[in-house]
Amino acid sequence: ISQEDPTLYRTFTGHRDTITSLDFNSNSKLLATGSLDSCVMIWNMKPHVRSYRMVGHKDSVMCVHFSPSGKLLASASRDRTVRLWLPTARAESSVFKAHTGTVRSVNFCSDGQMLVTASDDKTVKVWTVHRQKFLFSFNTHINWVRCAKFSPDGRLIVSASDDKTVKIWDKNSRECVHSFCEHSGYVNCVDFHPSGTCIAAAGSDNTIKVWDIRSHKLLQHYQVHSGAVNCLSFHPAGDHLITASSDSTLKIINLLEGQQLYTLHGHQHMHSSVPLSVCVHQRLRPSASAFLCAP
Repeated sequence: ISQEDPTLYRTFTGHRDTITSLDFNSNSKLLATGSLDSCVMIWNMKPHVRSYRMVGHKDSVMCVHFSPSGKLLASASRDRTVRLWLPTARAESSVFKAHTGTVRSVNFCSDGQMLVTASDDKTVKVWTVHRQKFLFSFNTHINWVRCAKFSPDGRLIVSASDDKTVKIWDKNSRECVHSFCEHSGYVNCVDFHPSGTCIAAAGSDNTIKVWDIRSHKLLQHYQVHSGAVNCLSFHPAGDHLITASSDSTLKIINLLEGQQLYTLHGHQHMHSSVPLSVCVHQRLRPSASAFLCAP
């Protein structure tokens, strides 16, 4: 992370309800957030620059994700649609109905040409970004799918579900190549290691698990939170993992040493302070900016 201890850098205020998701653009100059207030907001990291409120969804926004180029922003909503926005003051967007239930997750492929979505309708779907054409779906989860992401090389897709499993899918063969079943509760979030060789999953059983996707072995297991782990993200350098929990804390884990490094309390002043999302982005120097989302 950094040679210095983490400190609160900045607080953003503007949403009218709980913030559910956030994402940096590729150069970390913009931050996008989604909220239960049905809006998407774009925040400029420069001080005193106005934010953009993007209105279009008819219900809560559950996930936001910038394209690799930063020229598009995808948002997934409880209104069962996905919107693709131009992240500018004009806030132009295209919309398509993606699922028959709440869309929990949306994620761009590393080349920016495809999207993967996950839904309460128990499916994972893959789409083209151009014209938002449906390509195929994965249908073997037996409960809500909370999260789905492409691997760094775009060859694999990982999904996390309330059926207590994490599944790895081959995009080309369209087959499930492995299921990880070690969680004893819902799996809320999953992320690929930047190398593409490992995944980490966050569970309602208060645990974080790291697996090698080649050997399918459990590499590391952490129980550092006293509440459900809602979200996690690998640092781009791959040596740290940042987690957000219902215990109102964010943890930074040193993966090389296999131990917790820091505990951050970012929302203690709030009546309901449950971190729902975390995003980490590497700056020019080998440090990171991490943001919590809370009501």
